[in-house]
Amino acid sequence: MALFALAVALIAAVLLPSLIQAFLANPALNGLILFTLLLGIWFIFRQVTMLGPEVAWLEAFTANRAPDTQPRLLAPMARMLGERQGGRFTLSTVASRSLLDGVGTRLDEGREISKYLIGLLIFLGLLGTFWGLLQTVSSIGTVISGLSFDNADVAGVFGNLQAGLSAPLSGMGMAFSSSLFGLAGSLVLGFLELQAGQAQNRFYTELEDWLAGITRLSSGALGDVEAGGGSGGGASVPVYIQALLEQTAENIERLQFTMAGAEEGRKLQHQQLVQLTERIVALTDQMRTEQQVMLRLAESLSNGGGLGLDEATRAHIRNLELYTARLLEETTQGRIQSTQELRSEIKILARTVAALGDTER
Repeated sequence: MALFALAVALIAAVLLPSLIQAFLANPALNGLILFTLLLGIWFIFRQVTMLGPEVAWLEAFTANRAPDTQPRLLAPMARMLGERQGGRFTLSTVASRSLLDGVGTRLDEGREISKYLIGLLIFLGLLGTFWGLLQTVSSIGTVISGLSFDNADVAGVFGNLQAGLSAPLSGMGMAFSSSLFGLAGSLVLGFLELQAGQAQNRFYTELEDWLAGITRLSSGALGDVEAGGGSGGGASVPVYIQALLEQTAENIERLQFTMAGAEEGRKLQHQQLVQLTERIVALTDQMRTEQQVMLRLAESLSNGGGLGLDEATRAHIRNLELYTARLLEETTQGRIQSTQELRSEIKILARTVAALGDTER
């Protein structure tokens, strides 16, 4: 498209004197035609460049990377698939077709505007043509009515005829110049719109191929294929059963994501539990060491006649030993209780998965 626009600009530069002369035949209308042409070129180039962020977002999503910008054409798909980024997922045939229809509608809206601009250039060219022809016809009528052969001055008659033909020739220049700019502009926009349409069709086709790879073919769609493929095919599944099956499949898929998250949480809890156990063991060893030290200290104190310690200090030491033993016992019981609760939650989750599998069958 850029090369074609550059070629058109070079041709216009070579023919610039003739184009300026044709433009001055009707500056107002020809200026409007050139403005419409530039507006159409900008709009068509914008339609093609808008596909770049869409492709970048789709590639980033496929590669499980965070996209730099949010798409516009694929905005519904971005909102629908944003929560499932980073995992394996599938779409139903209805959701896939809905996404493709939405993207196709947005692409068609841009094409309709570009087609309207092409038609507008042709219309403006024809408008200038009829305007110039109308001025030509009225000028010719004025010239013919002004001719007089009453006297024998033939040279004067031809002089008046020559002076009167300037207005019809000006009208013809207006007509043909408007047609020239209008048709040339529509030719330029038509080629650019063709290239833009091919780019959009390629983007739509690649998007359709990618969605086909992640679309789950439901049982109803399989029944339709069998019924259309041969005379012996059976009837398709009723709509409400198909909807129920699709809803069940989506629920199972969500359950898979939930179970995956629960599995990660269980692994994290297991690691934390192992770390907690190691710390408790270390604390227990430390407490036992301290208990032995305190026992030795109590024995030395009792053998040495107290070494100045009274009965209250001895009672405090005995209470500290009791609290240390109780803390060790409560820590062990808490670890056993946490392990039992975790096993109960895993059993409940397994029963729920089995129940959903029975419901789907």
